[in-house]
Amino acid sequence: VQLQAFGGGLVQAGGSLRLSCKASGINFSINTMNWYRQAPGKQRELVANITSGSSTNYLDSVKGRFTISRDNIRRTMFLQMNNLEPDDTAVYYCNVWWRGRNYWGQGTLVTVSS
Repeated sequence: VQLQAFGGGLVQAGGSLRLSCKASGINFSINTMNWYRQAPGKQRELVANITSGSSTNYLDSVKGRFTISRDNIRRTMFLQMNNLEPDDTAVYYCNVWWRGRNYWGQGTLVTVSS
């Protein structure tokens, strides 16, 4: 199983970024896919997830600003992040639970300057 996350970078407050996570080794279309983040000195937290039926859930602080989506043909999950805030600065990880194991991507760093 491989999860490859892309799209992080440095952006000013109010800006936008789009993260991607490409999965291999799993039956992508049937899995709930997750985006987590971990800021320096803080615990990892669930930012958003999307079910196989494309139902979505969001961390309260990102509702209305972030949108999670998936493309089952390309086996890729996305996180569109708009109106970014300095508190969104973190390493963002994609995650899936597959056949009894928890898998993580390598993380992509998002830095939001004020």
